[in-house]
Amino acid sequence: MGRVFAPYGVFGWLKIVPDTEVFDGLLDYKTWWIGKDDDWRELTVKEAKTHNDVLVVKLQGIDDRDAAFACKGKQIAVPRALLPMLETEEYYWSDLIGLAVKNQQGVDFGKVSDVFATGANDVVVAKSEDNIERLIPYIAQVIVDVSLEAKTMLVDWDADF
Repeated sequence: MGRVFAPYGVFGWLKIVPDTEVFDGLLDYKTWWIGKDDDWRELTVKEAKTHNDVLVVKLQGIDDRDAAFACKGKQIAVPRALLPMLETEEYYWSDLIGLAVKNQQGVDFGKVSDVFATGANDVVVAKSEDNIERLIPYIAQVIVDVSLEAKTMLVDWDADF
């Protein structure tokens, strides 16, 4: 739902870049999970505000600049049970991570390793076993099918891009 961009000040505040549809949507949640890979911890939001193009937050237990700096690059999440229900053919980015990506010609592009927003549209990063990354626009003309059950994504995308 976001990531820690940098420390803010010397008292443990963090700059957060949100990945939410509504810029300040993360502020609706009083408890966040912060972490990376298999290292996550639950923290309570003590104070939060918007500041230019980031959120600035004070989390319980992050009390100085060193502790804040240790959070840089970590992801922000909230429990799925607290998230709003989605419409048909809508997905949370976290649902797309790990899906096998192929184009309509059957070329294997690897697996979804990341999803990010550009302002114009979201972008899916497909990473192959030989570490080739393809940036694929997440738009209706390109994303042909997503099957969470089969863990696949079919795209109309040239293998040479």
